Amino acid sequence: MNRIIKIILLDILKNKIVLAYTLILAALSWSSFALEDNSAKGLLTILNVILFTVPLVSILFATIYLYNSAEFIELLLSQPIKRKKIWMSLFLGVSLSMILAFIVGAGIPLLCNAPDNLGLMMVVVGCLISVIFVALAFLSSILTRDKAKGIGISIMTWLYFALLFDGMVLFLLFQFSDYPIEKMMVGVTALSPIDLARIQILLHLDVSAMMGYTGAIFKDFFGTGVGLIASFLLLCLWAVIPFFISLNRFKNKDL
Repeated sequence: MNRIIKIILLDILKNKIVLAYTLILAALSWSSFALEDNSAKGLLTILNVILFTVPLVSILFATIYLYNSAEFIELLLSQPIKRKKIWMSLFLGVSLSMILAFIVGAGIPLLCNAPDNLGLMMVVVGCLISVIFVALAFLSSILTRDKAKGIGISIMTWLYFALLFDGMVLFLLFQFSDYPIEKMMVGVTALSPIDLARIQILLHLDVSAMMGYTGAIFKDFFGTGVGLIASFLLLCLWAVIPFFISLNRFKNKDL
């Protein structure tokens, strides 16, 4: 299993797309701190990169990589190796490569310019977001053999979490503005890993006052130690559940 992970990791780290992704992250991160007069503005800029660019690249690259590795996967299946080990090795290899690319590209600038709990939290959240969308990519790719359909599912998944989900939440807030549904919004937030990450970072940037009464409710829950642990556990579940669904389908799929 370790040997398979090493092969996949070395193969991906030599990929020009991953190298370009790392360089773009580094350029955006270093320039964000260099062009802003305080670190808080730079952190907000990098937050947008973490919430939109990182998920998109992670889910698209992982999906395309799996489809392009179909022959390699078939070769592994012909060996006396359990399917569970093959799928877990693929997942760990792709996830570790995306995490390394993020840490080198955005993690180092964050820790150099914001060497505090907030900077560390953003690095951890960025790594979790990378793993979550790799897991969603594995689920997307196992649902269909058609490469175009698989990539389409991945893009729609990203669009849903990055854009459509927020639109649906705003629609609910406007439609039920006469009812006290703010507390319910805390539960609704758990349905999107991007929203969980966004709220957690914004609350620790002390901009929750700009979010009004809803922001105060979020701060009462997510701003506490229990809320912090709960949000990170939910983010971990967003990585674990899609992966194990894809693992179950892979073990039973006739290739």
